[in-house]
Amino acid sequence: MAKRTTKAPSAVSDADTVALHDQQLHRGAGGELHQFAEDGHDLLTTAQGGPVADDQNTLRIGARGPSLIEDFHFREKIFHFDHERIPERVVHARGYGAHGFFETYESLSDLTRADIFQRAGEKTPVFVRFSTVAGNKGSADLARDVRGFAVKFYTKEGNWDLVGNNIPVFFIQDAIKFPDLIHAAKQEPDRAFPQAQTAHDNFWDFISLTPESMHMVMWIMSDRAIPRSLRFMEGFGVHTFRFVNAEDQSTFVKFHWKPKLGLQSVAWNEAVKINGADPDFHRRDLWQSIQSGNFPEWELCVQLFDQDFADSFDFDILDPTKIIPEEILPVKPIGRLVLDRMPDNFFAETEQVAFMTQNVPPGIDFSNDPLLQGRNFSYLDTQLKRLGGPNFTHLPINAPKCPFAHFQQDGHMAMRNPVGRVNYQPNSQGEGPRESPSRGYRHFPAEEQGPKVRLRAESFADHYSQARQFFISQTGAEQRHIASALTFELSKVEMPVIRERMVSHLMNIDETLATTVAQKLGFQTMPSRADAAVATRQDLEASPALSIVERGPKRFEGRKLGILVSDGVDAKLLKGLTAAITKEKGVVELIAPKVGGVTASDGKRIEAHHMIDGGPSVLFDAVALLVSPSAIDDLVREATVRDFIADAFQHCKYIGYDESALPLLAKAGIAQDLDEGTLPISNSKDLSSFVAEIGKLRVWGREPSVKFGQASSPIASS
Repeated sequence: MAKRTTKAPSAVSDADTVALHDQQLHRGAGGELHQFAEDGHDLLTTAQGGPVADDQNTLRIGARGPSLIEDFHFREKIFHFDHERIPERVVHARGYGAHGFFETYESLSDLTRADIFQRAGEKTPVFVRFSTVAGNKGSADLARDVRGFAVKFYTKEGNWDLVGNNIPVFFIQDAIKFPDLIHAAKQEPDRAFPQAQTAHDNFWDFISLTPESMHMVMWIMSDRAIPRSLRFMEGFGVHTFRFVNAEDQSTFVKFHWKPKLGLQSVAWNEAVKINGADPDFHRRDLWQSIQSGNFPEWELCVQLFDQDFADSFDFDILDPTKIIPEEILPVKPIGRLVLDRMPDNFFAETEQVAFMTQNVPPGIDFSNDPLLQGRNFSYLDTQLKRLGGPNFTHLPINAPKCPFAHFQQDGHMAMRNPVGRVNYQPNSQGEGPRESPSRGYRHFPAEEQGPKVRLRAESFADHYSQARQFFISQTGAEQRHIASALTFELSKVEMPVIRERMVSHLMNIDETLATTVAQKLGFQTMPSRADAAVATRQDLEASPALSIVERGPKRFEGRKLGILVSDGVDAKLLKGLTAAITKEKGVVELIAPKVGGVTASDGKRIEAHHMIDGGPSVLFDAVALLVSPSAIDDLVREATVRDFIADAFQHCKYIGYDESALPLLAKAGIAQDLDEGTLPISNSKDLSSFVAEIGKLRVWGREPSVKFGQASSPIASS
């Protein structure tokens, strides 16, 4: 039975306890009344005390139909959740944004009447906010977490908010479970920790009892959840939307953002150290990139399909825990996003911007995805508490940049009101705006039928097949990272039954993965396989598009080389390396014993970007060691120099070195383990080879030699 419930006064005497129990009521230890559900637990009710029959599904028309606004239980639950925090966002609290523009590649008038897609070459102003989900405003950038990727297009027909994530699926299928998911993921309420991480009992208890989350679990335990830079991650609209053209013909569409610089993430050990060295790592990277004129860029791509494809596809296209693999339905680029200006004031713009999925222009419409339907209802509601009232659109960052007119008036913080005598419609005085049947928003006239029910469609029931497909699509290194992430997170779970339950789900995804995690956690016997409503399909082919390594950039553009220098550094070699990296559109930063810099071999003083203590190798994509023989004795005694090199090697980064640095490699314990990723730099030919190699970014083949071996004790199956 539940241990706690909200206390309420009662007029029932102790003598009535037996009678209460017979009526499925009883008095708790503190005198409060409890109601029993069928399984003996406290009965779930609304805040008004009404018993709840189904807390898993919103009320909708038919199993796959739209959600109904009369669902008072969902309304109350999401209303209370939306107003839990003031003024910080409940989720996506830690964010960073930038201004830019979107340029349309070609007219899409045959697919959509949306004005933004009518003319090739048209540029539309945008504001983009990136964020983490679980952490509070003061949390660190490199938490293992989903990243929000929200774009506000200021179109000529009003604002369009494409509010997505850097992962194309989500944990849940129905919005009614969103408060539960976030409650479980956030810090535990009795102790207010852990912060910005899911490595605790509540999260994994919820997940292990929610099989529909298994696909998302594979994504968040992968390196997708620890991106190297906001510039190096994809974005997704997550849901299925509709394009609707001037003839009211509909085409289903899924939105993808593809980064120009390619995908890249960090290793977990690296993320932990980055958070310690620079908790603002992602913010600083975006700021420096834009301020230096290296504007981040993404392509907006779409997957387009009709109703026949939707009906024939292996999974339900309304299910937000599923994807359509790009190998089955390729993406089509339709425009580019460029970020070229930082906000003038963080609070006024990044903190006060309000994104809402229901903000769409004519020509873009919704599907019956139950999570999307709930988001459309929730996002407007949450602005009331966070931004203080209904007039948040009066804030410049939220105001449309096109002409607008309406009769909405007054309210808290109203900065403008309708002018004139008339503030209603219809009116016969010839004043005020009027609707336009031809230009106004028209919903796609989809036909819906079915009983009013709380029901999950059977086509949503396969929770493991795409989770398996994602896992087998990863390279060996990426699969090791998923296993390690699961092991770390579950090792922080105190209740063994939760760890066992989670491993039982992993057995439906990949038995080797499940066994590896179980061994690392010290299981003596394997749990029974979790029951599956639909058996895991073994015939889904690997999708290379799901692998970061397979889709890596293979170039150093936009990346950063950290060069450790000392007094007497070879000036010619340093100049040559800097020029070569600059030619590749990379960035060079110098690390020296003192931030004041060093004197090079030509007698010139060179200022450093970091002192050794403040410039660990985790801040760079590759490193080089250019030191002089006269400085070696001092550098060898510096523990931070040893860590600089050892971490770079452990994190599988490319290391360039001149001959004078060999004692430093020895001190770091890798002099005998030099591999294809540790390259000598002594002349122009060496420089060319080094610069060509570092575009690969990582030497993943090194990883097994720098990690502890896998557990090998046999585990019996129960």
